[in-house]
Amino acid sequence: MRIVMATVVALALAGHAAPAATAHQPTTDGIWRMDGYGTVLLIRNGTFQEYQTTAVSCLKGDSARRTGPGTYTTSDGTVLTVRTPGGRDRGSMRVDGSVGDRNLRRIPELPDACIRPGAKGPLAAFDVFWQSFEENYPFFAAKGIDWHAVRDQYRPEAHAKTTRDELFAMFSEMVKPLHDAHVAVQDGDRVFAQVRPGTVLPTQELDTKVKKFIVAHDLKDARNLQDFANGRITYADLPGGQGYVRISGFGGYAGDGAPYAAQSAELDRALDTVLSQERTQRLRGLVIDLRINGGGSDALGIHIAERLTDTPYLAYSKRARNDPADPTRHTRPQPAYVTPAQGPRYTGPVAVLTGGSTVSAGETFTQALMDRPGKTVRIGQPTQGVFSDVMLRKLPNGMSAWLPNEEFLTRSGRTFDGTGIPPHLTEPVFTEEEFDEKRDSAFNRALNVLRNHRHHELTQGTTS
Repeated sequence: MRIVMATVVALALAGHAAPAATAHQPTTDGIWRMDGYGTVLLIRNGTFQEYQTTAVSCLKGDSARRTGPGTYTTSDGTVLTVRTPGGRDRGSMRVDGSVGDRNLRRIPELPDACIRPGAKGPLAAFDVFWQSFEENYPFFAAKGIDWHAVRDQYRPEAHAKTTRDELFAMFSEMVKPLHDAHVAVQDGDRVFAQVRPGTVLPTQELDTKVKKFIVAHDLKDARNLQDFANGRITYADLPGGQGYVRISGFGGYAGDGAPYAAQSAELDRALDTVLSQERTQRLRGLVIDLRINGGGSDALGIHIAERLTDTPYLAYSKRARNDPADPTRHTRPQPAYVTPAQGPRYTGPVAVLTGGSTVSAGETFTQALMDRPGKTVRIGQPTQGVFSDVMLRKLPNGMSAWLPNEEFLTRSGRTFDGTGIPPHLTEPVFTEEEFDEKRDSAFNRALNVLRNHRHHELTQGTTS
């Protein structure tokens, strides 16, 4: 749970901002409603306050203080940037490490519900919990869930004397059928969350076990084995002229709590060594292993993709639910592009290893490589199937709900929520049989594909 928890916390504010406003631009002070996201922002006297709204509630969310022109920093060090490119009454926001921004519209005053005290008992908590999903969750139809029937079943069980334990259990049962790794119920240190059936949570324990296995068996004849970015990235030169890079997450590179700028700088230091001028010229293929990846920053994934192309291309587009009453209405899709990085770049064949423990930003990075120019093949098992930034919604009784509200679209408008991104070539991934027989079928398949440069294997079944 620790890796997924870290991902959720890191992404809970994701998407609140973009480059800093300059002095001549209209002031960002005032009250703003965000397109989608059920959010109103109050910016005044150097302070930033989020209000989380539904049709039945308004609760204070995150707060931040101004730390520079148009920039605000939360208590946990998250940097938000606000700008007003559309004039006085239009704005946008982004959080460092997120991809895309959110459109803002100035409104004259806070909603009435944000001013008057709201109910705080178990019934109020139930109603806000249910309504938060009703207005923001995009995938009820795809998962075959009648959320109104869920309310009809559980609402009569809630009453003024319902305990926190009972409420926690009730909320957990309500969302359990979603099997969504970006959905969770939190009460203090207690969290209910789950992964897609048949998949395994990418815990630190599993990551350590798998890394030890890979070093002992896959990399036993490798050269230049080295860890980078606080152990989250491993590189080795393989005997056949291929390279191997393992990425266990898109964060924590500069230590827990370090700002995005420090994470990005640490990643650059790793990539400058891994993809040096000398190495990019001699590599015959590159294996990118994402099979145990707990996610993190989508922007860091884009940053790596920029080292793997000479040609700009669309990574994906993002959109969010934008009508509390109509799940088919969305914000305008925002494109995210991969633009070639300065300096050495590797543009040869790539084999990407994925599995059910490839989660969140591990999946958006996988998606960002789907239309990469050149030979790119996915090997292993489908990814987890959760792409959205995570909304953290506070409840009146102090509990919290986590849920997604976005979709990541391919060039043709396809999404992979729920099912995950499928591999081109299917192989078992870290099964008990593979461990027992000291075999890594997906890794071996990747080496064979790269060595043979089989064009039909690299392109057969490509999904875009």
